[in-house]
Amino acid sequence: MISPQAFVDSSAKIGADVKIYPFAYIEANTVIGDGCVIYPYVSIMAGTTLGKNNKVFQGTVLGALPQDFEYCGETTSLVIGDNNIIRENVVVNRATHCGGQTIIGNGNCIMEGVHISHDAHIFNDTVIGYGTKIAGCVEIHDDAILTSNVIANPGARVGRCAMVKSGCRFSRDVPPFAIATHNPIEYGGVNSTILTNAGIEEKIQLRIANAYRLIFNGKTSLEDGIHQVKSQVVSSPEIEDIISFLMTSKLGLIGKEI
Repeated sequence: MISPQAFVDSSAKIGADVKIYPFAYIEANTVIGDGCVIYPYVSIMAGTTLGKNNKVFQGTVLGALPQDFEYCGETTSLVIGDNNIIRENVVVNRATHCGGQTIIGNGNCIMEGVHISHDAHIFNDTVIGYGTKIAGCVEIHDDAILTSNVIANPGARVGRCAMVKSGCRFSRDVPPFAIATHNPIEYGGVNSTILTNAGIEEKIQLRIANAYRLIFNGKTSLEDGIHQVKSQVVSSPEIEDIISFLMTSKLGLIGKEI
């Protein structure tokens, strides 16, 4: 169903069973996968690809030009996977430089008023809460939750199953399975509720908590903390995830001196 009151460029690729409501605006060089629902007053701009079964609500703009002074009109893209819910008044910018991509994976819930900037990467099954602002080149990993009015500054990362509480601002990485809280932002413990829901058993949760005690409570550098985790905490896939995340941090961790 494509409303005659919607504008859909003749070259746009529209899949099967797509619903496009009145006053939606779909530019050329766009792809909308099977089963998507595009509500009124949505704008889908050139360079945007949507997978299957996405719902995009009123007032959202997908593939907006990057708000980056380095942008020079190059051909870039926004790639969105399957089964995402993108609520009202969300803005997602495409990438800055030729061949670049802003990426949103599968199964994400992006709530009202969120802004996702150029070259960001939202992985899978995340929740991005009301009014959250995600700057350029930020990574939000699987199953993370950013609650309302969070500000993620350029290049920062949020690890798997982490939670950033309402109103927090961060310019460094939030590690996997952790809670980030307060302003200035700091480590607030292990997110046992999300870990339990993710099927991570209690003994593994205790190992994760112990790893972060070594990282955040000890008066050591991050590098020394990583060595202590490797030598003192029984390994598991989750502990290996933590170590890998910490070792690849370019900006350092919240609440931890570099």
